[in-house]
This record gives sequence, C-alpha cells and structure tokens, in this order.
Amino acid sequence: MTADEDLEQGSSGLARGAAVIRAVVRTLPGSPGVYRMLDAKGDALYVGKARSLKNRVATYATPGTLPMRLQRMVALTHSMEVIVTPTEVEALLLECNLIKRLMPRYNVLLRDDKSFPYIHLTGDTDFPQLTKHRGARGPSGDYFGPFASAGAVNRTLVALQRAFLLRSCDDSIFRGRTRPCLLYQIKRCSAPCVGRIDAEGYKKLLSEAKSFLRGRSQEVQQQLARRMQDYSDAREFEQAGVIRDRIRALTLVQGQQDFVVTDLDDADLVALHQESDLTCIQVFFFRGGQNWGNRAYFPSHDRNLPADEVLASFLGQFYDNKPPPPLILVSAAPAESALLAEALSRKAGGRVEIKVPQRGPKYALMVEALRNAREALARRLALSSAQEALLRGLAEAFGLDAPPRRVEVYDNSHIQGTNAVGAMIVAGPEGFIKSAYRKFNIREEAHGDDYAMMHEVLHRRFARALKEDPTRERGTWPDLLLIDGGEGQLASAMSALTELGIAGLPVVAIAKGPDRDAGRERFFLPHEPPRGFSSKDPVLYFLQRLRDEAHRFAIGTHRARRARALSTSPLDEIAGIGARRKRALLLHFGSARDVARAGLQDLERVEGISKTVAKKIHDHFHGSP
Repeated sequence: MTADEDLEQGSSGLARGAAVIRAVVRTLPGSPGVYRMLDAKGDALYVGKARSLKNRVATYATPGTLPMRLQRMVALTHSMEVIVTPTEVEALLLECNLIKRLMPRYNVLLRDDKSFPYIHLTGDTDFPQLTKHRGARGPSGDYFGPFASAGAVNRTLVALQRAFLLRSCDDSIFRGRTRPCLLYQIKRCSAPCVGRIDAEGYKKLLSEAKSFLRGRSQEVQQQLARRMQDYSDAREFEQAGVIRDRIRALTLVQGQQDFVVTDLDDADLVALHQESDLTCIQVFFFRGGQNWGNRAYFPSHDRNLPADEVLASFLGQFYDNKPPPPLILVSAAPAESALLAEALSRKAGGRVEIKVPQRGPKYALMVEALRNAREALARRLALSSAQEALLRGLAEAFGLDAPPRRVEVYDNSHIQGTNAVGAMIVAGPEGFIKSAYRKFNIREEAHGDDYAMMHEVLHRRFARALKEDPTRERGTWPDLLLIDGGEGQLASAMSALTELGIAGLPVVAIAKGPDRDAGRERFFLPHEPPRGFSSKDPVLYFLQRLRDEAHRFAIGTHRARRARALSTSPLDEIAGIGARRKRALLLHFGSARDVARAGLQDLERVEGISKTVAKKIHDHFHGSP
C-alpha cells in the first residue's frame, strides 16, 4: 500500500469520503440499482447492487461501523455514480457485467475467465463442417460444449471425425478440391468434396453426430452395432470394418470421461475450497450426460469476505459472457441464491436451478470436485511459496530494494528481418501472468536491426505506460526489466527509457554463454561489469525459465505472423477470384508474382478465366488504362 493511500485513510480522508457519500444519499431513490464508488482519478473502487439504493448506500455514510476494508474504500472515495434499474435482478446482472469490465479493486475479481472452446457444426450448407469455435456465437449452426480446454475439445474432435467422418476443412478448401485429401485416406472424412458421399448419406452421419453430442450415445452405438451385424451377415466385411472402426472411436470419446452420472444431463458442478485466505473454485462441465472437463479458478477477494459472497460474485461474473445450464450444483449455497438463480434464468431464457447435492451420485461427484479444488489450491500455495523465494533471490542478486512483484521480459524474433515481432512476458509471485503478455509488430524501418527493434519495443511499451498510468499506481509498471541480449540490447533499452525521461527502473540483459551454453549466461547491468551465477543456483534456473518463456512467446508470435503472410496472396484482393480461379492461375503461372507480371493475352489463355476476368486481374496489378 502506498504512502498516499495511507494518508487518504487518515481521519480527514475518511471524513471527506463519508461526506461525499452522504451528499449522494440525499438524492437517491428507494428503488433498485447499481452504484459505483470512484477514486480521485475516476477509476472504480467498488461496484455494488441494491434492492434500495438509498438504504444500501447510506450504510457507507457512517464509516465507524464498517470493517477496516470498507473504511479504506470510503477514505479513497471522491465521487459516486448510480444507475437505477427496474428490478433487483437487472441490478445484479448489471453489477456482474460492470465488475468484469471495470475490475474494481474492492470487489471479488475473476481475472482469468477466458472464453471456452465449443464444437461447432456449421449450418446453411448441405455438407456442414465439424470444427472448434471460441468466442461469441456468430456463425449459424449447432454448438456443443463448453469444453474445459483446447486439448479436451481437440481430442474429442479427432475421435468424432473417426466416428462420423464429417469434414473439417473450411469452405474455400472444400469447394476447390478435385480429389480426396489425406483425411479420407486415414478414414477421418467421408470426402463429400468429391462426391464420395451424397447429401442424404452425409445428413445421416450428421444426425448421428448430433445425437451423440446431445447425450444419446448408447442409442447411436446400438444402431451402429446393428448395421455392422447386417453388413457382416451379408458378407460385406469391408463395410462392417468401417462401422467397427466408428464404434471404437465412439468408445474412445466415452473412455475420456473421468466420471459420469447417468441422470445428469446439462449441468455445471461448482466446488469452493478456502485455505490461507485464498480460494479455489473448481468448475466441471456436463453436457448431454458427458463430462467435458474441468477448470480451476482463483478469484481475488478480501481475506475477510465470507465464502458464500465469494461464490455468489464468482457465479455472477462467470456466467456474464456464457449461457448458464439448467442446473448448477454447488458445494454450498451462495449468498442470495434465489435472486442469483432468477438472474441466471433470465439470462438463459429458461429456468436455472442452483442446488447443493446432499446424497447419492451427485453428492459423490461434489466430493470429488472438492478434492480437486483442495489439491489445486495446495499446488497453488506451494508454487506461490517457491516463487516468492525465487523473487527474493532475484532482489538480492541484482540489488533491488524489495522482491519484484512484476517482472517483464522482452525478446524479438525474425528471419533475416522479415515478419519481425517483439514480445513481452510478465511474471509475478503467482507465476507467469499470461493475460499481461503483449506482442509488438516491428515497423519496417527497424527490420533486421536487433538493437533498433529492442529500442522500438521498449519505447512503445513505456510511452503508453506514461500515458495510461503516469503515477505508477495501477500495478502496470514493472519492478524489474529483463532483456534477452547483451550489452548492445541493454544500451538500446536504456536509450529508449532515457528518451522518455524514465529513471530508476532496474534493467538487466541476459546474454547466452559461450557456444550458447545454458548455465554459463552472463548478466549485464548499467555501469557494472558483467556477472554470472553458479550453475546450480536456483535463481539462475529461474532466470533461464523467464528467458525461455519470452523466447517461446516471441517465436510463436513470429511463426503465426509468418504463417498468415504465407497463407495470403495478392490474388485474394481481387473481387471475383475464388478458390478455383486462384488455383487455375497459380497452376498456369506458378506464383502470384508471375500472375501480376502477366500480360492481358496471357491471362486470357488460362482455363476458366474469361476476357472480362482477365482484364479485371490485369487492371488490378497494372492500373486501368
């Protein structure tokens, strides 16, 4: 906590905050709504909802009766904003949305709520595509999930391709095929692109896949078993073998289920465990009677906040950007459970129940979920303890005033100056903070110059930091900068900081050892001779891990950019040039560059390219006459 905050929490700050609140209370109605407490910069300190705004906000006007956490909040309050809603349910939904968007420091915060992957069967076509989807449900079709991780959905997709032979290629590739691809050869697609199956046969496969994903797996397997027996009786053993392989693939999908309850259709299982002032919440996803995996969450909250309030706030934020299932099983009742269920029901467009299982198979599932939550929190605590020790070692090694709470590591990646990118990764007491990672597309004038690229990345990063957080109070400034490189990269980094007028920020460059030998790295600090560490020093291993993570992220970013560059073509910019014409042009000329150089008569000779289309292509590259 900063000295300014300590000052604000004195009697004068508390009195001023209470006066601000009393002035607001006089104008408040007794109707439901949402209130926001704002600090001197206008940032949200707290977002709350109320059945009666006047009565709820008035409780903050006498801070002497409040716990210390809320007294600190009142002392920092400089203004308030209020939104009146028709009902308390709408106030609750709005509160959850604002908390996720504004991230107020005195609320329970769900910081790592990423979108979940779904299986998507596209619509509006005779041959729908089986694919993975993440994000808002924009494209038409059927969605199945959520899955707890990309790995879980990828494994299921592969098994479903083997079981139902649905295509996974995108529409442009599908329309341009002239012969079956490798997936057909390895029996993971029925090749509708070249007519190996008609629309009616594909529709039957699609119907079976939907039935399986909706929980009717036994019914689908029984139908396939009967068909396999019919083929066998008719001595059509090749067809019987295909059906046998499909049944095995379905069995593989079901074998991935860790535990299943037969009478549990669409439900989420939410288990909360607290220890050492930390909370772990495990969420298990069940859809169509199948377990699609689980994920652990560690919400940030005040240590004195009751568990039922933590759970209620978590559920509201968790389902803010995703549809809740009809049943949510919880390890203990959340605060205002009935109101929360009503709000989620309105969001889902149907009834949502929140229940605490007391006995039977559902209770056994909850016991297992609680065990998972307990073990995940234990791992988190062990990691945090080890990480704290490493950060203390880092502070001692580089003469820092205190263990760093935020370490930023920078690296660049390119191939002979092309597709150059910069990468920033962030680590803290709880490990890598992947939500804070950043990518930088290097401008062309710096391509090929490692020093110029590092200068550009650091200059852009901290020019923005000076604009968005000039007083360094929002936790976005690093306590230590690690640069992948030697003296040259260090000089470039220091030059960028000096140009921006930034002083006192610790910077260390990590140079690879002789022959790039791990364990013999040299570390460069401004105005100091280079130093090294003992090959068995845990701080050295920690620094190597930080450097390797930055390198991994930079390489991945560079490869993704290079892949995008390779997959695009100047021909894609020409209206009316689809997959078939593009293929014909490339086969005829060999490359997009040769197409651009071709004359009008040469273009007209290409099969499928009319004179009108040839003129359009020629004008695109050479300009209209």
